[in-house]
Amino acid sequence: MTPRQRVLRAFRKAAGQPDRVPIQFDLCRQLLDHFGQVLDIPVRYTNNLYEDVTYRISGNEIRLALGCDVVVTGAAEADDFQPVKNPDGTWQNEYQMRMRQGDIYAEVVEYPLAHVKTAAEVKAYSFPDPLAPGRYRDAERLINAYQDDYFIIGDIEVTIFSLAQQLVGMEKLLFDMAMGAEYLDPLFAACADFQIEIGRRLVELGVDAFWVGDDFGSQTGLLFSPAMFDAMLRPHYARLIQALKAVNPLVIAILHCDGAVSQLLDRLHDTGFEVFNPVQPGVPGHSSREMKDHFGDKFVFWGAIDQQELLPHGTDEAVAADIQEKIEVLGRDRGYMIAPAHIIQADVSPERVEKFIRLCQQHGVY
Repeated sequence: MTPRQRVLRAFRKAAGQPDRVPIQFDLCRQLLDHFGQVLDIPVRYTNNLYEDVTYRISGNEIRLALGCDVVVTGAAEADDFQPVKNPDGTWQNEYQMRMRQGDIYAEVVEYPLAHVKTAAEVKAYSFPDPLAPGRYRDAERLINAYQDDYFIIGDIEVTIFSLAQQLVGMEKLLFDMAMGAEYLDPLFAACADFQIEIGRRLVELGVDAFWVGDDFGSQTGLLFSPAMFDAMLRPHYARLIQALKAVNPLVIAILHCDGAVSQLLDRLHDTGFEVFNPVQPGVPGHSSREMKDHFGDKFVFWGAIDQQELLPHGTDEAVAADIQEKIEVLGRDRGYMIAPAHIIQADVSPERVEKFIRLCQQHGVY
């Protein structure tokens, strides 16, 4: 069975049982560079418009060699864009956000719309050109090379809510949502319009699924009420899904949403999302049993393995037990792709990465 067939069966898009639960994982730069050297495979980096998405869409050759069943690709920086490092180490990306490298992730230190108040100011802001030369060169190469054998996901993470957050700032955005500021609907619409163009091109090139990524939750609950989601955000996600499915009705809609967001899952399903990622463990409402019992008929699950504490610090026995439990519960009657809940960082040893993959293969057989 090819990885592509395995994922399509697990995602309930093809008849029959997969031979095992499919596996997916992302690796930080340090781990990609390590495995590239060990495996003697050049590491290909695709610099995304938003820095941290780079590690979702880079190093596919390394991940496939290690046992990943999925290729993840996305838009790259334009050929004519060259970020310039300032003396303080910051730089400006294509969205005109001033960035700096944090301990793990890149961080926004100046928001281009930090003082926005009106719809006219949103209209005056210039998004990057979604069809700029070079934007899809790597995506086209990967799709042409792997589409027959691997399931291919087109990543448009940092999509609507999170893109607006990174343009405006989280505190201002949430406050203005509570106050019903006039610029919000034009801003969410503009973010959706931009990502529709990115997603449309990826679907035209032949991806099997598109991956929306916006975080609606904290460690304890939602960042805003379900009613606010319905009024301010849901129409834009529905429009995005409809636009991309108009290109290919069979393309699969995936949502990455961190935090405790179980209160929104019925709404998200009704909006058109079919796969829920990362099923963040350790937050209210997200146990494997709760997810499968309450939402297993609505969603395929992807993720659920803790990369914050378990993978870097847990014993081999604890890692094996968690993998086995997630596969047994979430993988019942198909509907699961096992993965860490986020990018595996350098606090996880290469030996533990390999151990994780072997355990998934061992326990994932149906």
